[in-house]
Amino acid sequence: MRIQSATIHIGNIIRNAVVFNPKNWQGDTVNADTLPQTVAQLFSLLHQRRIDYLLVGGVALLQYVEGRNTEDIDLIVAAPALSQLPEVQILNQTMYFARGQFQDLHIDFLLTANPLFKKVQQEYATTQHFIESDIQCATVEGLLLLKLYALPSLYREGEFARVGLCENDIAMLLHYYKPDLSVLLDELKPYLSDTDLTELRNIGEEIQQRLARFRPSQKDDQ
Repeated sequence: MRIQSATIHIGNIIRNAVVFNPKNWQGDTVNADTLPQTVAQLFSLLHQRRIDYLLVGGVALLQYVEGRNTEDIDLIVAAPALSQLPEVQILNQTMYFARGQFQDLHIDFLLTANPLFKKVQQEYATTQHFIESDIQCATVEGLLLLKLYALPSLYREGEFARVGLCENDIAMLLHYYKPDLSVLLDELKPYLSDTDLTELRNIGEEIQQRLARFRPSQKDDQ
């Protein structure tokens, strides 16, 4: 098992991602220097107002593996909780997702109207220590459920750059923590079609085969 040794500073992670993204070098500039304070304020509001939330996405992933840069905060919440955060401007909202902005910080909300998101929030949560505070964060298994669930839609929408990132995240979590993938796929049965599940099993087998090719054999260990 691989455990991150350094305490993660969410604000610095997001600030650095914004600063080093060339897309942000033109047009309206984001005041990246204020992002660490903004992130701390967001989690302070969540705690002060006793909002049930779960940190997921790229920042949560960083608690378990070395990850890519991420400019957003991803949270699972119930839709009514959004009204408790009037400071967050909701840019768009559907039944299962909402996109918000808190000062210069972008927030993606996964809403518990989706039964899988609700299940992950309730059953796959753990407290992780970040520089900002102790934060409710998805477990390895919770992150894998969300990423596996997202893959079929990403394929159908032709989002192949995101497919690659998602499959890489899955591969890293499987490599370092070795959860039982078949158990997780069984958990997804109520939420995906048989066709999607079959494809996910095939993708999972391909990922595990790739990982197996690079694992040292017993002879190499001797």
